[in-house]
Amino acid sequence: MLRTHTCGELRIENIHQEVTLAGWVQRVRNKGGLIWVDLRDRYGVTQLIFEEGSTDKALLDKAASLGREFVVQAQGKVIERTSKNDKIPTGDIEIKVESLTVLNSAKVPPFIIEDETDGGDELRMKYRYLDLRRNVVREKLQLRHRMMQETRKYMDAQDFIEVETPVLIKSTPEGARDFVVPSRVNPGEFYALPQSPQTFKQLLMVSGFDRYFQIVKCFRDEDLRADRQPEFTQIDCEMSFVSQEDILNTFEGLTKHLFNAVKGIELEEVKKMTYAEAMKYYGNDKPDLRFDMKFVELNDLAKGKGFSIFDSAELVVGICAQGAGEYTRKQLDELTNWVKRPQIGAKGLVYVKCNEDGTYKSSVDKFYSNEDLKAWAEKMDAKPGDLLLVLSGDEKSTRKQMSELRLKMGEDLGLRNRTVFKPLWVVDFPLLEWDEETQRYHAMHHPFTSPKKEDIPLLETDPGAVRANAYDLVINGVEIGGGSIRIHDRATQQLMFKHLGFTDEEAQKQFGFLMEAFEYGAPPHGGIAFGFDRLCAIFGGSDSIRDYIAFPKNNSGRDVMIDSPSTIAEEQLLELSIRVALEKK
Repeated sequence: MLRTHTCGELRIENIHQEVTLAGWVQRVRNKGGLIWVDLRDRYGVTQLIFEEGSTDKALLDKAASLGREFVVQAQGKVIERTSKNDKIPTGDIEIKVESLTVLNSAKVPPFIIEDETDGGDELRMKYRYLDLRRNVVREKLQLRHRMMQETRKYMDAQDFIEVETPVLIKSTPEGARDFVVPSRVNPGEFYALPQSPQTFKQLLMVSGFDRYFQIVKCFRDEDLRADRQPEFTQIDCEMSFVSQEDILNTFEGLTKHLFNAVKGIELEEVKKMTYAEAMKYYGNDKPDLRFDMKFVELNDLAKGKGFSIFDSAELVVGICAQGAGEYTRKQLDELTNWVKRPQIGAKGLVYVKCNEDGTYKSSVDKFYSNEDLKAWAEKMDAKPGDLLLVLSGDEKSTRKQMSELRLKMGEDLGLRNRTVFKPLWVVDFPLLEWDEETQRYHAMHHPFTSPKKEDIPLLETDPGAVRANAYDLVINGVEIGGGSIRIHDRATQQLMFKHLGFTDEEAQKQFGFLMEAFEYGAPPHGGIAFGFDRLCAIFGGSDSIRDYIAFPKNNSGRDVMIDSPSTIAEEQLLELSIRVALEKK
């Protein structure tokens, strides 16, 4: 070993020991006859000292020549620091260096490698190997490592077996676009990279494995946002001979274990809410329960008073922002402009201030008396000092708009505390959703999701009303995982394919292997997949998953460090029987 200790290891009890350290130069402070060097590795920082009189001149000159990020080996004696630093664990000691070896010099880095850096996103991604030296980034990956180990520990204790499934698979038409891989030995044919191991984990249940899990890479060729990557990681799980409740209990257990082991937090019981309730009271299927502010429908009180905007609306709905009654006219105008943005799409915003003296001031005073507004306030359980915000329009878009406004108010009022965690199971999702573009139903989750038995007759009469045996785990308004009880017999699976618009030939071509497997004794089974990167971001208090991935892509799906994707040589294309024909834009 080129070192006897790490740079985060030595303490006051190591005084007088001869040690050898190796690492990167964090900074050099040269006071002429006195030089300090901060030496850094993954484990911490230790100060080296070179002092005129007690240090050889050649050694002093070598120390003076060091630059940031030089890789060096230093041998010397541990001494007590005169001026201690209580901000670092090694702050009571320093190393009086007796010999110094430069293992590798370094160019001046393009940005400062410290917690507070001067490098922008694109620059840091180009030099990601330097960005990874920063404590704040490394700590995120250490958190990821810890969560991965704790996941395996819990799953093993629950008798799950970890099985790796193929990466080169068959392209399927449902879900996002596949990444495809040409086959050289089968000209004109292509593999696809898995969007998830869905069919394989079901086949493992048919194989009798009973409890499977995998921490697995998945790939989706979809439009990217800050919280998406073309390749991402799932905790993928499947169980046989279980009900929905069994799966919820098992993976509520995993969630509680991770919070306890990684963050030292004892989670309360995870609440359950139906999809219908989530949409009715929060306007989306992943409500943030760190604050209340439920939707209250006002059709019965707001219509029929001569205000045409409300009278013509399918839905009039409001929220009560507690303590926001002091909002100024300027703040209310800013809120109105915010909901009118194209991203939100509301035509306007009605407000009601609940004054401390029991009166009400609103933007629709011309149409509604104080008694009318009092009735609104009572229905919304508002108190003096609160602010009522009301939107109207067609039901679907108005709920979506109010959902965005609720989240904004929660943020503005400081109610979305990153140190508070409110997990929730959302259950009873619709099995199918209508797609206006294709004019047909699509599976809301995937085509292997089992419908509720009592709803199966509705497939013929009212497909949109059929509920699925499906569930999502939501934490603080973010979907962390989702799953379902699966279809495990050929007849039901064929019925599902029929209602998704597959011909018998298409279903056979795409999924014939799975339906045939169901004829060889498939057990009832179900499972769930957690978005592991997103789970790490929740634990780390971040909005983006990017810093929890060692080498992420940017929002254009590019790795700017290795300049990928890139063109390949004509010879490779010929080998793969591929001709590239790009249209000029």
